[in-house]
Amino acid sequence: MSGFSTARQKMVDGQVRTNDVTDRRVLDAMLTVPREAFVPAGRQALAYLDLDLDVSEGTAKRFLIKPALTGKLLQAAEIGEGDNVLVVGCATGYLAALAAKLARQVTATECDSALAAKAGDAFIAQALPNVACKAAACTDGDPAAAPYDVIVLNGAAEVLPEALLGQLKEGGRLVGVSAESRPPRAVIVTRTHGEFGHRALFDAAAPVLPGLERVAAFVF
Repeated sequence: MSGFSTARQKMVDGQVRTNDVTDRRVLDAMLTVPREAFVPAGRQALAYLDLDLDVSEGTAKRFLIKPALTGKLLQAAEIGEGDNVLVVGCATGYLAALAAKLARQVTATECDSALAAKAGDAFIAQALPNVACKAAACTDGDPAAAPYDVIVLNGAAEVLPEALLGQLKEGGRLVGVSAESRPPRAVIVTRTHGEFGHRALFDAAAPVLPGLERVAAFVF
């Protein structure tokens, strides 16, 4: 077993399973997809640590969210084999690659065009033909491939992402971390008869996605 393979097994056993991720398909995906392949070469030694991993190339900080939270969000999303999925703010594409192991088709968006290109290259290198990355603002999603069965945020939102919710199909669901209030919590938003039902899942923290920050109130 290579060092990375051993680290991947330890990540799943020590961080993911111990955080109540029991979905066999999610666990298998996390055991299969090499997280180090989505991390800059100089930081690959950090790939399997229990942290939000900075993979920034430009000025905006961009992260792969913690492995345990990644697994818990994917489990909550209940992605089916026939599902059309959108991953928002994918950074270098790790969460989107995992989703591609679970879904029929995955569209990933990333606001940093250089990282979006790296994600696309990583998908090709990992032989994942059912996932593509587009450079787009986190607030925009990708209407061209909508509607989606599932939308997953690779990070937190301090404001309700209205445009993303509009891209859910009937019965579709969005999962991510809501930092609108304290403490931040993972939430699932389900579209039913044109209405959106919100349910808190568990306390969770993640870096806020660019464009989904709360606008500071102007104070005299």
